Amino acid sequence: MAAPDSKTVSDLGGKWLLNKTLSDPTDPALALQGIGWFLRKAIGAATVTIQVKHYTDDSSLTHIDIEQSASGLSGTSEKRTLDWTAREHKDWLFGRVNGRSKYITPAELAVLLAPEGEARKGGWVDSDFLAQDWREEAQGKFVLNHVHADAGWFATQVWGFQDIGGERRYVRNVVVAKGDKFESFKMIYDFISD
Repeated sequence: MAAPDSKTVSDLGGKWLLNKTLSDPTDPALALQGIGWFLRKAIGAATVTIQVKHYTDDSSLTHIDIEQSASGLSGTSEKRTLDWTAREHKDWLFGRVNGRSKYITPAELAVLLAPEGEARKGGWVDSDFLAQDWREEAQGKFVLNHVHADAGWFATQVWGFQDIGGERRYVRNVVVAKGDKFESFKMIYDFISD
């Protein structure tokens, strides 16, 4: 189901279902992240939903807390604070990671991804993919996430809204890299409820 107009990068709160028909396969990226074949197949067969709580705290920091469930598998939690401060997180699937998140405007994203920008200097690969296909929304921003894992890979995601099959959808453009190998893919979500 398409995202309602009330859902924006400033309010992603609600329940979302990963649309596997519209999304790109995640199996190649999971393999690059060291996830074994059996578990990758289980993830590929699972129905994946996310429950998002999007709020601002008393210090005016924006938080996006996500509870992810996959049928037949243990769930995971993500707690993101959009201040670009590195924070450690550990879960059963990816182990220990160090990530940071922030809002970013299209102009800032272009500078970040420019040949002399932070992304290129930081070794991010296929970063042009991260900037592709975004709708111009009234909020004029996206969510940027960058994660380094103890296992030696990193992942960069840009979240926002895109036109998919004539419908406005919540989308994550994702690049996962390890060494000189990388995988790029889109995760496209159906809106379920607030």
